[in-house]
Amino acid sequence: MNNHHIIEKVLPDSIAEELGIESGDKLLSINNQKIRDIFDYYYQVENEEIVLLIEKLNNEEWELEIEKGEDDELGLVFSQSLMDEYRSCKNKCIFCFIDQMPKGMRDTLYFKDDDSRLSFLQGNYITLTNMTDDDIDRIIRYRLEPVNISIHTTNSKLRCKMLNNTFAGKALKYVKRLYKGKIAMNGQIVLCKGVNDGKELVRTLNDLTKYLPYLKSVSIVPVGITKYREGLFQMEVFTKKDAKNIIDLIRKYQEKNLQTHGLNFVHGADEWYILAEEDLPSAATYDDYPQIENGVGMLRLFIDEVNCELEKRPGDHKERNIALVTGTLAAPYLYSMCLGIQMKYPGTNIDIHPIRNDFFGETITVSGLVTGQDIINQLTNMENLDKLLIPCNMLRDGEEVFLDDVTVNKLSEALKVKVEIVGPSGKDFIEAVAFVNSR
Repeated sequence: MNNHHIIEKVLPDSIAEELGIESGDKLLSINNQKIRDIFDYYYQVENEEIVLLIEKLNNEEWELEIEKGEDDELGLVFSQSLMDEYRSCKNKCIFCFIDQMPKGMRDTLYFKDDDSRLSFLQGNYITLTNMTDDDIDRIIRYRLEPVNISIHTTNSKLRCKMLNNTFAGKALKYVKRLYKGKIAMNGQIVLCKGVNDGKELVRTLNDLTKYLPYLKSVSIVPVGITKYREGLFQMEVFTKKDAKNIIDLIRKYQEKNLQTHGLNFVHGADEWYILAEEDLPSAATYDDYPQIENGVGMLRLFIDEVNCELEKRPGDHKERNIALVTGTLAAPYLYSMCLGIQMKYPGTNIDIHPIRNDFFGETITVSGLVTGQDIINQLTNMENLDKLLIPCNMLRDGEEVFLDDVTVNKLSEALKVKVEIVGPSGKDFIEAVAFVNSR
């Protein structure tokens, strides 16, 4: 643990700049308290009267007394976003996607995080296996919620097996402590055929229902299986019949929990409904989409947003020639949705190109794991298009780079077409379709 935190930047016109704090200075303490990480920092600076202990570049120590408004920021940016090292995963899960990655990709793709702070800040899911009683105390004291937990099973022995960690079963006690501390939680079950499904899944859902109302939701997502599983636990792919059975089970628990708690509580990933060839649930079923970043309700929300946006627009008869790439999973829904778009914009031609995932294997069907090289290898005759649309979830966060390090510019050059990145909402999509610049 590092209690001396280097200040990387001081924001202009901030309290810190006014006090003479500079880049390169170190924060030693606040209110005589050592600062472990960003949460200790935020907790202390909420006070209206604080005392900073700063070590200057010349090793001189400054004690600064500050009076400020409760919501006033100091204006300090630290060299580490968490003000501490990231906690990596100590497990060797039988379903871990990172273990199924090919060699030779960028190093950051192989980092396995299991950090409760990232659960709060970014919505990441954690297993609780590298947490301590003190960590749980801090979550409760600072009200760091919601906590997103990869549960997978409430059978302690089975959880140890699935996570390959002898502490994995005991770590479930922290769910109970967070419940008693009235901390909001979301749970995730990565379902593995023949492992934690069937009777084990029923047991898990029954156990987790006891943690309502503070456990707000539980998602059931199918394990992702790539072609790079040599030497790993043998996994089976779920069938259409399996998906139908899981959906039936989800509906059973939704009906029960809606009556007793006013929440559907248990949710299935979009993949189940597509695999089962069943209609997506209504928007109300998703309880305000607490797990949309987990692929739960993403398609339903997107379709509803598209339809809502189309109703607002007058439409036109301009000629447009557009192509859209997606994963094979969502393609059937996009075909149907584009028919509605063409009714409003009859001069618009939209070609949908489901990209087969040769990079990870054909069992990987989501758009977020489509690579640039697969798009290039599978698309031809793009020159006459106004533009090619790609969803933003195919790219590294904040950058125009695919998982395989192919850039959007390289894609555009290879296919000789203008490439446009589409934001996550239905409105973003309609705006991308409706507005075409001259090439």
